[in-house]
Amino acid sequence: MSDIRETLRSQPLRIGISTRSLFNLEEEHAVFVNEGVEAYATLQLNREDTLIEKGSGFEVVERLLRLNEPGQKPYVEVYLLSRNSPDLSLRAFHSIDNYGLSIKAGSFTSGRPLGPFISAWELDLFLSNEIVDVKAAIEAGAAAAKLGIAPQSRQEDPGDEVRIAFDGDAVVFNAESDEVYKTHGLQAFLQHERENAKTPMSGGPFGKFLRKLSILRQIFMNDQGVSRVRIAIVTARNAPAHARVVHTLRDWGTPADEAHFVGVRPKGPILKALGAHIFFDDQEKHVLGASQVVASGHVPGPHDPDEPIIPADL
Repeated sequence: MSDIRETLRSQPLRIGISTRSLFNLEEEHAVFVNEGVEAYATLQLNREDTLIEKGSGFEVVERLLRLNEPGQKPYVEVYLLSRNSPDLSLRAFHSIDNYGLSIKAGSFTSGRPLGPFISAWELDLFLSNEIVDVKAAIEAGAAAAKLGIAPQSRQEDPGDEVRIAFDGDAVVFNAESDEVYKTHGLQAFLQHERENAKTPMSGGPFGKFLRKLSILRQIFMNDQGVSRVRIAIVTARNAPAHARVVHTLRDWGTPADEAHFVGVRPKGPILKALGAHIFFDDQEKHVLGASQVVASGHVPGPHDPDEPIIPADL
C-alpha cells in the first residue's frame, strides 16, 4: 500500500476547474454577456470582498481535496483556471480561503483561451462552462467536460465519501461499439458485443482518468472492502451487452463499486439514489436529465445529440 501511496503522491491527480464551474457566477456572467466586459469587471471589483456561492463543481472538488493527509504530499491537486483578469483573482481566492479549500495556484488569462495551459499544468481532468476550452483540453490529452449550473434539489451530504459516476461508451470506453450500432443496427451491435464480451474495450476520453482515480480508490479502501472513493458506471447498456463492461473493467484493474445497466430508463433517478457527486456522459439528453439531481458534465463526442447511442435491447 505504501508503494501506491508514494506513486500517487509523486504524480497526483491534477484537476483544473474554471471559476464558473467552481462558483455560482451566473449573475455576473449575464452582465458580461448583456453589458460587456467593462460592466462585468466593475461588478466583480465592487464585489471583491463578497463571498461567491458554491457552483456545480464545488462539492466534488471539496471532497477530493479532503482526501489529502495533513503534512504529507497531496494525492489530489486542484488549480483554478480562469479567463478573468488577474485583478479579479482576488475575489476568487478570497472565497476559496473562506471555504477552506486548499487551492493555491492557477492561471488568469484576461479573456484568452485556457486550452494552452492544460498541458502546462499537467491536468488529468478539466471542468469548465466554456465548450471551446473543454474541447481544447481533450485535444491536449486531458479528460474534460462542460458543466452546467448546480442542481437546485441537491441534498446536504454529511458523509466523507466522494462518489463519481460515468457513462460507459465514448466516455470511459472508446466509441467502437457505438460505430457498430450506427453502421449496422441494433442486432449487429448485440451480436458484436456477445462475440467480444471478454475482449477488453479501448479507453475513451475518461479512460486514463478512471485508471488514476482507481489508484486513489485503492488507497482509501478499508478492511471491509469499502472505499471513501466510490466509482459507478451508469450506462444504457443492458444484458447481454453489459458483460463486456464488466470484463473490460476487470482487465483494466479498475473495478467499479456500482454498475447500473439502465436500458431505456432515465439515468437521473439512479444517480439520485446512489448519491453521486458528479456524473459524466457524452449525450446531452442524459446530462440534462441528470443535472436536476447531480452536477453533470457533458463530454463532447462525435454524436448527433438527437441520435440514440447504444440503445437497450428491448
